[in-house]
Amino acid sequence: MAAEIHSRPQSRRPVLLSKVEGHQDAVSAALLIPKEDGVITAGEDRTIRVWLKRDSGQYWPSIYHTMASPCSAMAYHHDSRRIFVGQDNGAIMEFHISEDFNKMNFVKTYPAHQNRVSAIIFCLASDWLISTGHDKCISWMCTRSGSMLGRHYFTSWASCLQYDHETQHAFVGDYSGQITLLKLEQNTCSVITTLKGHEGSITSLWWDPVQRLLFSGASDHSIIMWDIGGRKGRTLLLQGHHDKVQAICYIQLTRQLVSCSADGGIAVWNMDISREEAPQWLESDSCQKCEQPFFWNIKQMWDTKTIGLRQHHCRKCGQAVCGKCSTKRSSYPIMGFEFQVRVCDSCFESIKDEDRTSLATFHEGKHNISHMSMDISRGLMVTCGSDRIVKIWDMTPVVGCSLATGFSSR
Repeated sequence: MAAEIHSRPQSRRPVLLSKVEGHQDAVSAALLIPKEDGVITAGEDRTIRVWLKRDSGQYWPSIYHTMASPCSAMAYHHDSRRIFVGQDNGAIMEFHISEDFNKMNFVKTYPAHQNRVSAIIFCLASDWLISTGHDKCISWMCTRSGSMLGRHYFTSWASCLQYDHETQHAFVGDYSGQITLLKLEQNTCSVITTLKGHEGSITSLWWDPVQRLLFSGASDHSIIMWDIGGRKGRTLLLQGHHDKVQAICYIQLTRQLVSCSADGGIAVWNMDISREEAPQWLESDSCQKCEQPFFWNIKQMWDTKTIGLRQHHCRKCGQAVCGKCSTKRSSYPIMGFEFQVRVCDSCFESIKDEDRTSLATFHEGKHNISHMSMDISRGLMVTCGSDRIVKIWDMTPVVGCSLATGFSSR
C-alpha cells in the first residue's frame, strides 16, 4: 500500500500514508517514535498503545496498557525511552519501554494535579516533570524522588504548555485567552509577563528556542506569533482557519508553520518573508473617513441632525470607519489575512492583485483533529482526534525539504 502511494506523481499536498484504528474513544495524543516505524497513542478509552509497522504495511499494537483513568496528555523521551501519561484524574504515570518496543514497565505515579492533566514536558537536564492541568495550575516535580517541587496557580484552566530548557522559562496558555511567561526555580517561580491578544481560549503553543519565537493557536480560529527575543512586543496575526486551531508546529529550518484545526484543516504558512504587523484598532466617536457620528455620539448627532452610524474597523489601517466607507472586502496575506476581511475603500484601492497572493497552503485532513505532532527529520506528521482515527502523513510535498534535516521529497 505504502509503495503504491509513493509511486504516484507528486502533488503539492500532504500524502496520507496510513490510518491507525483501534481506540474505542477519542485519541488524546499520538507521537511518532523517532527512527522507528512506530506510533505511541493515548486515548480517552483509558488505553496507551504502541503501534509498530509490520511487513504488510499495517500498524499493529505491540503494547496495549489500560490505565485507571482516561488518558489526557502524553510526553515521550526517546533517548531514555521514558513515557509520561497524564490522566483525567490529575495523576501522571511514568513507564519505561523496552528496546524492541514490545514491553512497557511501570516506573512511578506523580500526584501532579487535582484535575485533568492538559500538557506534559519532561526535562532530562534538570530531571523535572512539568505539567499543566484543569486545576488551574502548573506544577513541576522531581523525576528522581517523585516529589513536588513547586506549583503556580492561574485564574482559569491551564490548557497548554511550552518550555525553554536552557533558560527554564515556561509558557502557559489558559482558557481566558492569556499566556503567562514564568521563570521556574527549584522550589519557586516568578511571573515575567503576560501576553494578551487572543479573543478565545489558548488551545496550542509552540516555542522556537533558536529564533525565540512563540506561536499560539486559539479557539478564536487565529494564530499569533510573538517575538519574545528580539523586537519586544512585536506580534503577527495569522487568520486562515475556519475552526479553533488545535495544534501548531514551527519548522525552523524551512521557516514554515504547520497548523491544524478542529474541522480537519491543515495549513502550512510561509514565515520566511517580511510580514506586516496588523494595526491596533483606533477608537473614534465619528468615522475617520467621512466624519459622520457613530450612534453613541449624541452631541454630534444632535448638532448635525443626523442618525448615528455603526462603527467598524479597517483591518489594514486600523481606522474606525462607517459601513459606507468600508464597502469592500479583501484578503491581505502579508498581514496574515488569508480570507477576505473588511477594509476601508481607500485601503482597498491601495491593495494590488499581487498583494492578494496567498502566503499559505490549505489542505483537508478529512477528520476531526484535536492533536498533531511532527517528526521534522523525516517530514512526517501524525494527527488524531475525537473520531478515534490516527492518521500518518508525508508532509514533504508541502513543507519542502532540507539537507540539514536529512529528508527529501520522495
